[in-house]
Amino acid sequence: MDTILLDLDHGSRVATVTLNRPDAMNSFTRGMCHEMRDAWHAIKDDESINAVVLRAAGDRAFSAGLDIKSSYGQPEIVWNHEDPGELLSPKWQKMWKPVVCAVQGICTAGALYFVNESDVVICSQDATFFDSHVSAGLVSALEPIGLMRRVGLGDTLRMALMGNDERVGADTALRIGLVTEVVSRAELWARAHEIAATIAAKPPTATQGTVKAIWESLDKPYRAAMDQGLIYTRLGNPIAKAELADRPISTATPRIR
Repeated sequence: MDTILLDLDHGSRVATVTLNRPDAMNSFTRGMCHEMRDAWHAIKDDESINAVVLRAAGDRAFSAGLDIKSSYGQPEIVWNHEDPGELLSPKWQKMWKPVVCAVQGICTAGALYFVNESDVVICSQDATFFDSHVSAGLVSALEPIGLMRRVGLGDTLRMALMGNDERVGADTALRIGLVTEVVSRAELWARAHEIAATIAAKPPTATQGTVKAIWESLDKPYRAAMDQGLIYTRLGNPIAKAELADRPISTATPRIR
C-alpha cells in the first residue's frame, strides 16, 4: 500500500490503519480510497482481529479531506458518479469490527468521513475540526449528514455554514459529543490502542453484533430497529456466550471516565 499503513497485531487482536501522506496533510486520493477499502476487507476477513485503531501520520493534520491537487476523477455520466466515502467507510464495506479513531491537528471536509464512520473518537488537545466546503464555493452535503448523527442539527449546521472562519477545538468537540475523550498528543496513539485492545478482548460476536445493530438502527424507524435488534440478540448471544466461556476471567479494575 502506498498511502496507508496496515498493521495486524494478533497478540492484542487490534489492527492499526495509519493514513500515511503527512506531506499532503493526509488528504485522500482515489488511490487512498481504494487502499482503505482493501484494508477494511483485510481486517474483516482476519478472524484474529477484533478491533481497529484509525490514526494518521504527522503532527499537522489528521486529514485535510480530498486532495484537491490530485483529481479524484469521476465518470462522464453523472449517474455513475460515486461518493468517495463509500470506499473510506468501514460500515459501507460491511466491516462491523469496532473502530477507534485518534485525531490530531486539522480534521476538515472529507476527513469527517473517517470521524463519522468510527465507533469511538478521541482527539489530542491540538485537534481542530471544521468543514471548509462553503468557503471553497462547494455545497457541504455528504459529510454533514454523517456528522449530524453524532453531534446534532445545530452544531452540524454551524460547522457547515461557517466554513473556514470557525474551528471547533478539542474542548468544544468534547462538549458537543464529536469526541468522547481529549488527551495530550503524546498520549493519543497509546490511548487509542488501549481502548481498542480493551474492546478486542471481549467476545467478537458480541462487539460486532452491537456495532451492527446500533448503526443499522439509524436507518430504521424506532420499532423496526427494536425488532431487528431483538433478532440480533437471539442470533448472537449464544455464540458470544460460548466465546466468553473459552476465555480467562478478566480481573482488570474498571476505569472511571
